[in-house]
Amino acid sequence: MISFDKLLLLTFLAVSLILVAESRGQILLEDDENELDRLLNYINKPPIKSFQTENGDILDCIDIHKQLAFDHPQLKNHSIQLRPTTIPKWNITNNNDSRPVPLRQDGISCPLGTVIVKRTTPNDLIQDQRLKAMGLRLAQYKYSHYGARGNLNLWEPEVSPTQFSLASMLISSGLNEQFQGIRAGWIVYQWLNRNHTRLYTYWTTDGFKKTGCYNTLCPGFVQDHITGNWWLMAFNNYVGYWPNSLFTDVGLAHGASLVSWGGEVYSPVKEKSPSMGSGHFPQEGFKKAAYVSGIELIEDIKLEGSMGPPLHSLKTVSSTPNCYKAIKKPGMGELWANAIFFGGPGGCTF
Repeated sequence: MISFDKLLLLTFLAVSLILVAESRGQILLEDDENELDRLLNYINKPPIKSFQTENGDILDCIDIHKQLAFDHPQLKNHSIQLRPTTIPKWNITNNNDSRPVPLRQDGISCPLGTVIVKRTTPNDLIQDQRLKAMGLRLAQYKYSHYGARGNLNLWEPEVSPTQFSLASMLISSGLNEQFQGIRAGWIVYQWLNRNHTRLYTYWTTDGFKKTGCYNTLCPGFVQDHITGNWWLMAFNNYVGYWPNSLFTDVGLAHGASLVSWGGEVYSPVKEKSPSMGSGHFPQEGFKKAAYVSGIELIEDIKLEGSMGPPLHSLKTVSSTPNCYKAIKKPGMGELWANAIFFGGPGGCTF
């Protein structure tokens, strides 16, 4: 088990209103090479420059105006935002260092006016249809809000080629087919990152029925008073946003009704599940267990101030407590006032 002694600071902001409701969503696959080629040509835009990483991935520099997001029918005339129109006032100061983090390789830089996109492979498309979480440990806050953030410490658990293990933050609203959610965090999964910890995103606008996907495998996520875009911020950098036009009134168009922080794993039936987080149970505490600290919420629609949710308002959920757990473990100072510890060694069969 590897710890990077790093913190992934994730922030979701509902600033300015742009979200995107009816998506082309997940692309249905056929066992046909011609169909796969067509889909790959649709997803992989012509690069201006390309790099191959030490892990074998190909990263393309794509014209910012020609990225896949703008193939979405509701984003045809979308004007790109380079920064949020309104930046909220967070109360907790994060003193994270600025050393290189293991989510991006040094020496890779794209020309001005382009964005870095991992080139999609046939296996990416096939595996995208199979990913479903089988075990989770998290803390939930079920009240209206307009943004949230938290520090996720980074680990690199061992997983088999058919498993994944992740830690993330989710903002969502709606139920069943009206469920809309955006998730981001770190994931270890072979087809996404050759079993190395990597930043990932996932979103859906209809309860995972027809829309939504991982990272940039479908149109929607734009790299880069209130418009309502949901912005993703990682390591104090604005990564990109989901335009408000993607979402509905009962979903994320006017804020969210739930936010959660924690971990998930996937393992095929009858295969022992992988470890979550560090592989230690949360009771073992700091330096051993995975955690989320610096939890804050924006409850003011004008984004004028943040708050740490009261500890009693956070509900922990553990679907397989013999393998994984999540606990509230407050500590000294505002950064640790409502900290969540989670994880476990795995070894369950689902």
